[in-house]
Amino acid sequence: MAAAVARTGTWKIEIVRRCDKHKFVVLPKRWIVERTIGWISRNRRLTRDFERHCRIAAAFVRMAMIRIMLRWLAAKPSA
Repeated sequence: MAAAVARTGTWKIEIVRRCDKHKFVVLPKRWIVERTIGWISRNRRLTRDFERHCRIAAAFVRMAMIRIMLRWLAAKPSA
């Protein structure tokens, strides 16, 4: 996994260990990923895997993120 990630860019893999106790603990960075996946899932086309090719699915994810970022930028007041 580390070799595959190293080929795609300068990413850093961090494995977060869960505690052995069965209590709720906020894991670092996990909520950012879960929130982003939730935003992407609001797009009807991305709620299920309808695409035949991965590159098409990746293009729809990219378009969804562009839409999210444009809405975020449009909502910010200009300085």
